[in-house]
Amino acid sequence: MRPYGRIMTTKTRIYLLRHGEVAGVGTPRYNGQADVALTDRGLGQYHALKERFVGVQLSACYTSDLSRCQRGAELLAGQFGMVPIQKRELRELHIGIWEGMTWTEIQASYPDQWQARLDDLVNYRVPQGENLVDLNGRVMPVIGEIVASHQGEEVLVVAHGGVNRVILLNAIGAPLSSLFNIEQNYACLNIIDYYADGKSVVKLLNG
Repeated sequence: MRPYGRIMTTKTRIYLLRHGEVAGVGTPRYNGQADVALTDRGLGQYHALKERFVGVQLSACYTSDLSRCQRGAELLAGQFGMVPIQKRELRELHIGIWEGMTWTEIQASYPDQWQARLDDLVNYRVPQGENLVDLNGRVMPVIGEIVASHQGEEVLVVAHGGVNRVILLNAIGAPLSSLFNIEQNYACLNIIDYYADGKSVVKLLNG
């Protein structure tokens, strides 16, 4: 009997990447679904990641349709002769009327709403935006479809900090309220193995 490790079953390996650095870096703000541009450094981060995928047998690449993800997906999938599949459902959390605003601006203009969100991160919905329940509800079905469509294969998914955190929390069985207990730096790489028996294991976090 093997006390360690998992019984070998078919698995899908997801290489989950956050997009590279974007314009406005250094000033905390909510970009949300605004199509902000990559910085030169952000584009360089994608090029540097090419080496990480040498020897990996990717079968497919999925990406948010926002350009900060799409450009990197095209660079990385291109070395495998693949065209990334764009999924609108992989967009970042829609932060409603706060999109494009800095944290300082939000706290000054919407102090009560800012506190309300801090008090209930999961359920509070910024006007005209989404909450974490909404985000989870649109992201996880797509991840389920990807895993089901690529059993036994390796797949690249390029998305956003909030989206990735939701995927990772689901993988380890943690509540959405723990969203900010997980760090996701620009261009970080996560690896998740999804097994045919429904279990999942995070092999790399914020790499």
